Amino acid sequence: MLGGGFAGSWVARLLGKRGATIVNPDNFSLFTPLLPEAASGTVEPRHVVVPLRMMCPHADLLLGSVREVDLEAKTARATSLVGEVELEYERLIVALGAVSRTLPIPGLAEHALEFKTLADPILLRNHVLRRLEAADAASTEAEVQRQLTFVFVGAGYAGVEALAECRDLALDAVRYYPRLRDAPQRWVLVDAAPTILSEIPKRLGAYALRHLEKQGVDIRCETRLSSAERGAVVLSDSARIETETLVWTAGVKPNPAVNDLGLPLDDRGRIVVDETLLVDGRSDVWALGDCAAVRNRGTPDRVDPPTCQHALRQARALSRNLRRLATGREARPYGYRMLGQVATLGRHKGIADALGLKFSGFVGWWIARTYHLHQLPLFSRKLRLVADWTTALFFRRDIAELTTLTSSARPAGNRDVAPEEDTDRAPGQARD
Repeated sequence: MLGGGFAGSWVARLLGKRGATIVNPDNFSLFTPLLPEAASGTVEPRHVVVPLRMMCPHADLLLGSVREVDLEAKTARATSLVGEVELEYERLIVALGAVSRTLPIPGLAEHALEFKTLADPILLRNHVLRRLEAADAASTEAEVQRQLTFVFVGAGYAGVEALAECRDLALDAVRYYPRLRDAPQRWVLVDAAPTILSEIPKRLGAYALRHLEKQGVDIRCETRLSSAERGAVVLSDSARIETETLVWTAGVKPNPAVNDLGLPLDDRGRIVVDETLLVDGRSDVWALGDCAAVRNRGTPDRVDPPTCQHALRQARALSRNLRRLATGREARPYGYRMLGQVATLGRHKGIADALGLKFSGFVGWWIARTYHLHQLPLFSRKLRLVADWTTALFFRRDIAELTTLTSSARPAGNRDVAPEEDTDRAPGQARD
């Protein structure tokens, strides 16, 4: 099993005592729908990850990355904590996930914060709190405004939810900054699409748009980021926005590691599979999740989008097929039609499309949280999440920074920590 993200970990879990060997850089699986709440401090960052050894007790785990696969010899060479290891396999499952999709925009790699890995919400939270500190120390109104302007590029689930949660965090925190209580905060959401949350039903998208605009969010659809520099960004409509915060949430792309596996790829770099998740031209290699172009009988006109909901359904279908093949039966085609979609819009506000019924406001927020709780593996993790949510009902968000947990994902143009706290991960690089 190459990759222990959402798709890979669920395949290994569902295979049960049949076992699997998971090769993954980390010993946990990240539950990405909860990253926005981790950024705002509503949820502890360690509660949005699930230890793979607990989630998949019958699987072997090798911390590392596969560098080379010999499809004919059925071997894989991996770099582990103790050096290179050669693994033999009978069946190979590729679930390497995706990384942030960046574009050749001047200044993007140097000045943008990403929102994909566990370190990213911690980094974003620290950054927002540092902007409040900088604004409190500023000597001019122009500098205060620049520090309190936050630009998010990408109005899908990640961008909208991250902006809403970070905005709530900043508004909660200003009660401790007497100088900033009357200072206006500017939150800007930019997307090239005609509307925000284009993946969901129009009525819910319209509600989200109205809610955010009512909260004072400056929403700019059909607009792109043209360039970024230290202290400012320029948009495609020629608007120049003075800011120290640029958050990039404009989509994902397949993990570049799939390019080295010798498997067929489509024009977007995704592994090509058939309706049983078997890689085209192979009889012993399967692929699923964000790194694969999965054909779905439920939506024959398009491949599955890179969402946790679809990754889980693919994992269930593949685990069933592997069990069928082990007993000499034929694999069944994968088919799944979404039962609904949910998104949170900050404290006590959300949207939900469930079983054809559409909800917004508090009910939508409650359904979104209930769905996320249901999908989170392990009872112990669910209990920790409920404890976090319950605590948040009675107390405002904490404003302590977690700078010692900051990863090297911090771009050069937005560093607020000492250089020795950074490692050698290049700007724009992410892990699955």
